[in-house]
Amino acid sequence: MASQIDQQQVKHVAELAKLEFNDAELAKFTPQLGSIIDMFEELQAQNTDGVEPMYSPTDRVNVMREDVAVKSNERKALLKNAPDTEGGLIKVPAIMDDESEDGE
Repeated sequence: MASQIDQQQVKHVAELAKLEFNDAELAKFTPQLGSIIDMFEELQAQNTDGVEPMYSPTDRVNVMREDVAVKSNERKALLKNAPDTEGGLIKVPAIMDDESEDGE
């Protein structure tokens, strides 16, 4: 099927993904997408009857540390990492204005 994919189809998929490609990029990505489709077709052709589904390629179970909340009074360190502060608080851009939608 990948040999049947053309630049028009790649352009259509790009538009669905809200991407824009120039002609050189389309020429580059068309065979790449074809190769990806070929790999999926090869995988799909394999007989997996009797194969137990895997959720992880390893047998390790959660090797991360336990997520524990730690009380801290490191306000200065926190504010030092913030892009903008005011009065000991993190200042963020306004996302709403004072006007209602109907202009009143």
